[in-house]
Amino acid sequence: MPKARKPKRKVPVTKAESSTHPGSSSNPAATRTLIRRFHVLLKQKTRLEKEIRDGTVPNGRDAKLSLMEIEREIEELGGLGAYQRMSTIGQGSDRGGGSEKVLIGWLQELGIHSRMQTEKKRLRLLEVGALKPDNYASCSSWIDTLPIDLRSNHPSIMEQDFLLINEAEHRERWDAISLSLVLNFVPDAKDRGKMLRLAYSLLRQEGVLFLALPLPCISNSRYFTLEHLDGLMQSIGFSTVKTRWKEGGKMAYWIFCKGPATSITRNDQALYEKKTVLRTGKRNNFTILL
Repeated sequence: MPKARKPKRKVPVTKAESSTHPGSSSNPAATRTLIRRFHVLLKQKTRLEKEIRDGTVPNGRDAKLSLMEIEREIEELGGLGAYQRMSTIGQGSDRGGGSEKVLIGWLQELGIHSRMQTEKKRLRLLEVGALKPDNYASCSSWIDTLPIDLRSNHPSIMEQDFLLINEAEHRERWDAISLSLVLNFVPDAKDRGKMLRLAYSLLRQEGVLFLALPLPCISNSRYFTLEHLDGLMQSIGFSTVKTRWKEGGKMAYWIFCKGPATSITRNDQALYEKKTVLRTGKRNNFTILL
């Protein structure tokens, strides 16, 4: 009589996920669901912290308990590290690669690559929200990259909150700044605007800002449109150089060039300082406020 087989030992789901290599395949739907949940939780966390700080909640004790619940769920999802792993998977070659390919191609099209080689210089690039340290390794002969992130997962990535960079010390230091899938992860709309203003200050004149966002942030927002983004960037002092997106697509990309600071009317400025419903229907709440 044949020997009975021992049942195969099941591996806990959490263990299986944590041992998955960042570049390996993963269920795209599960990845998007996790990232969306992180965005919701962080937005709720930011709102509650502000209300508690300002004393605008009816019951401070209940608000603090709710905040603890949100923080507990974030930790149960794996914390920021889990978000980084999912985002890194999304940048894998089996998913079409990272947005750095778009930026490199545009820098070449704009003649910046040729100019750097002629002048025997390297373009100084600040890569914000870097998940991998070598996104621009193939261009190291003409791009000098400083990758930073809120929580570094590699010794070559500097752990730095972009919003806390010393503006006076680093003003006009960079030739290019990359904000790829960064603004949509910032929970507060005014902090998104502050990030764009800071990028303007840190770029040299005629430096370029690369922006990558999930297309629905713009195309399906009740408070934001492509035209609204263009006007907001102009009010800061940026001009649009290149943009890429397609109807029904998942991503949108822009390159903006830093020009002289502009002066706009008080009424125009007010358009970008408060939420204004631009479209109705079932839409998201993404916006950027100055």
